Amino acid sequence: MEEIKKIADKLKISEEYINMYGKYKAKIDYNYIKELKDKKDGKLILVTSINPTPFGEGKTTQSIGLSMAMNKIGKETLVVLREPSLGPVFGIKGGAIGGGKSTVEPSEDINLHFTGDFHAISSANNLLCAIIDNHIYQGNTLNINKDKVLIKRVVDMNDRALRNITIGVGGKTNGIERNTGFEITSACELMAICDLCENEIDLKNRIDNMLIAYTNDEKPVYVKSLNCTNAMYALLKDVINPNLVQTVENNPCIMHLGPFANIAHGCNSLIATKMALKLSDYVVTEAGFGADLGAEKFFNIKCRIGNLKPDMAVIVATIKAMKYNAGIDLNLLDMENIEAIKKGICNLQKHIENVKKFGVPVVVCINRFDNDSESEINYVQEYLKKLGVKCEVSTAYKEGSNGAVNLAKMVCNTLDSESSNFKTLYKDNSSIKDKIETVSKKIYGANGVKYSNLANDKINSIEKFGFAKLPICIAKNPSSLSDDPKLLGRPTNFYINVKDIKVNSGAGFIVVYTGNIMTMPGLGKKCKYEEF
Repeated sequence: MEEIKKIADKLKISEEYINMYGKYKAKIDYNYIKELKDKKDGKLILVTSINPTPFGEGKTTQSIGLSMAMNKIGKETLVVLREPSLGPVFGIKGGAIGGGKSTVEPSEDINLHFTGDFHAISSANNLLCAIIDNHIYQGNTLNINKDKVLIKRVVDMNDRALRNITIGVGGKTNGIERNTGFEITSACELMAICDLCENEIDLKNRIDNMLIAYTNDEKPVYVKSLNCTNAMYALLKDVINPNLVQTVENNPCIMHLGPFANIAHGCNSLIATKMALKLSDYVVTEAGFGADLGAEKFFNIKCRIGNLKPDMAVIVATIKAMKYNAGIDLNLLDMENIEAIKKGICNLQKHIENVKKFGVPVVVCINRFDNDSESEINYVQEYLKKLGVKCEVSTAYKEGSNGAVNLAKMVCNTLDSESSNFKTLYKDNSSIKDKIETVSKKIYGANGVKYSNLANDKINSIEKFGFAKLPICIAKNPSSLSDDPKLLGRPTNFYINVKDIKVNSGAGFIVVYTGNIMTMPGLGKKCKYEEF
C-alpha cells in the first residue's frame, strides 16, 4: 500500500480537503465538490449481474479489476464502491473488498470498523428511537400511537433473534411496553438518507422529514416535531464525507456507504458518485445483487434523485450462477455441465433485456473461475454472439488488471461507438400500483401483482398524505426474478405478492415488501466468522 496522501495526490485533492484516518484511509470533505463544479463529468459505467448464487458472483472483484485495467490501458478511471456491512462479513458472503488480485486496501480495516460510518448511522438511528420512546413515556404531547411507531432500532449484524421483540417490560420505570424489532443498519432509512443527500442542508432537511409514527387520530408525525435533528446530525456530520482508499494496484478508490439491494436501494452514496465523475474521465460503480434489484434501483431511484446519466452497463455472469439458475445443487456447481448452462442461461438473457430497457449499451463479463471448462465458456460466448451481445472473459481475480485488459478495451470501444439513451422505467406521476406493476411485469416478468389488505391500506394512506409521486424500492429476495427464491432461471406465470408498504419520506422513496423478505438477516449454519 501507498500512504493515502499519495493516493489523494493522484486525484489532485488538496490537503485541506483530506481528513486522515491513519496512514491508509482518509475522508474527503464533501465540500470539495464545489471546487470541481466547472469540470466536465466523466463517463459513468454501472457493473451489475445476473441472479447470484448465495455466495455472490464477483461484481466488486470485476468492478475493481475493470477500473485497474482501464487505468493500465491509459484511461483515467476511478472505482466507486459500497462499504461492507458486518452482517455479511461474519455471515455467508464474507467481506466486500473484492477478491484475489482484485481488491481494495486496507482490506481488514475496510471490512471491519473502517471509518465508523455504519456505527455513526446506527447511533443516530437508535438515538431517534430512544427519543420517540422517551417522548411517549414523558407524557406523549404529540399523541403518538405506540403501536404505529414506524422506526426500528438497528444493529450492523445478522441477528434473527432481534426481528420481533417487546420493549418496556418490567414495570413503568422501564418505559412503555410495546412490540417492535431491529433491522440491520443497511436497511434503515437513515442509511438511505445519508446515501442520497447532496450536502449538510439536504441531510438535515431529509432527517426533518422522516415519517416516524402516526398519532392516535391517524395523523403523521415527523422527526422535526421532536427537535432532535441537530443532535442526530452531530453524530452524522462526518458520515457524508466519502472515504478514500486504494486498489491493490494503488489506484484511488472511493468507498462510501452501503444499503443492501434486496431490502434497500443498493448503491454507494450520491455524493461519492458525483465527486468521482468530476475527478476522473471514467467512473466504474456497482449496484448490489442481480440487475433485477441493484441495477433497477440504481436507474429508477439513484439516477432519478441525483439526475445521473449512466453511459453503459456491464453485466457480470458466472458459469456457476447459470448452473445454479438451472436448479443444480450448490455442491455440484464446479462440475462441467453444458446442459445445465443451456437451461440456466435464460436468466442472463432476461437481465440483458432488462438493462437494455433503460436505454444503455450492455457488455457481458464472464467472471471466470478455475473450474470453468473451455466448452462451458465457449457455449456462453456463442449464445451471446447469436443474440448480438458483446461478451468478454475476465480473470481479474487471478491476474488483477492483466486479467481484465480485454474487458477494459471492449468497454472503451463500446463507449466510443454506442451512445446511451438513458431513461427511467416509469414516470413520477404514475400511481404507486402502476409503478409496482411496471417493475414487476417488465423487470421480473410477472403476470401481475397481488396486494395484502395491509398493503392496500398503506397505499391509500401514503397517497392521502401526498407521497404518491415518490419512486418505489421493491424489497425482494435476490435469488430469483420472482419473490419466491425457489423459482430460478426465468420463471413465468407467477405473481408478485406485496405484503407491506412503508414510505421513507426523508430518503425520498417508498419501500415495497414482497414475499417473505426480512430486514434483519440471520446467520447461516456455516459462516465466515469461523474463518477469522
